[in-house]
Amino acid sequence: MDTKFESSVREIPYSQQAVYQRLSDLRLSEQVKDELPEDKREDIIFDTDTITMSVPPVGSISIRICEREEPKTIKYETVNSPLPFNLWVQLLPLSESTCKMRLTIKADLNPFIKGMISKPLKEGLERLADAIAAGRYE
Repeated sequence: MDTKFESSVREIPYSQQAVYQRLSDLRLSEQVKDELPEDKREDIIFDTDTITMSVPPVGSISIRICEREEPKTIKYETVNSPLPFNLWVQLLPLSESTCKMRLTIKADLNPFIKGMISKPLKEGLERLADAIAAGRYE
């Protein structure tokens, strides 16, 4: 059963194009490694389209960009994950120098799994939205 989770809308004080450029090339997102605890930094690998990370006790998870619609949408999908899901980043301009963003996750969850992970997944999605909104896109 497909289940969809959406973050609340965040305003970002940078242009839609600037945010899109940064988020659509995952190598440019590597700067977030500096914000992680030192013991977690080596467990994340970035390239243009893919992020691979170690998530104990699950193991290695890879997420790749599967579609780009400049400058509005970036779609990601899991390549290697015990829980397959898709993630969309939607960007809309508010002015020449600000935009708004919403994250959406869509996953095929059975009712048992959905009950167990809905709250942590929604909380994680909100934290990710906060991190993206707080980013620098210069």
